Amino acid sequence: MREEQLKMWDDRFANQEYTYGVQPNAYLKEQLEKLNPGKILFPAEGEGRNAVYAAKLGFDVSAFDLSKEGRKKALKLADENNVTIDYQIGELPSLDYHKEQFDVIALVFAHFNADIRADYHKILNSCIRKGGLLIIEAFSKKHLEYRTKNPKVGGPRDLETLCSIEEFKTDFKNFEIIELEEKEVELNEGLFHVGTGSVIRFVGRKK
Repeated sequence: MREEQLKMWDDRFANQEYTYGVQPNAYLKEQLEKLNPGKILFPAEGEGRNAVYAAKLGFDVSAFDLSKEGRKKALKLADENNVTIDYQIGELPSLDYHKEQFDVIALVFAHFNADIRADYHKILNSCIRKGGLLIIEAFSKKHLEYRTKNPKVGGPRDLETLCSIEEFKTDFKNFEIIELEEKEVELNEGLFHVGTGSVIRFVGRKK
């Protein structure tokens, strides 16, 4: 299954065009503009649009993904914008991030498989310093209805990989909730996030 997913992402990212565009996610942009720059991590960062935007704001940016093709595009985008990002390839448990390393972690449509999600969230939780922020925008379980009507809106095809408010509350129960809601949004991100969808938005501060 992992190999199939990796091939899908490498094939998708190998195209010249940026799959989800080069502009940052609108919700992430709104949240980052409120913050002073610090150390930030972008898991499952793909082609780098969000990481590059954060670097342009002055953040010290780290990112990771499984796709080498995604990394190539991200570093190209960073070079075109005259910024640098530290972008690693691999599974999170094998990467060398450490406890309380980051001021912010941003999960932007970072949908981990259900069998590893809780473990990944636990590792990421430990990597945020006390007082640090977690920013999430993810497709909700309700999104499957929207995807069925309009495949162009993208997102996982299976219910298990989609997210719920309760899962975030459980995995990040040591966070003060600043914002946590499920809502309908209009997406216009590149080729594969186009149309109406259902997302969960979460901003939390680590206690």
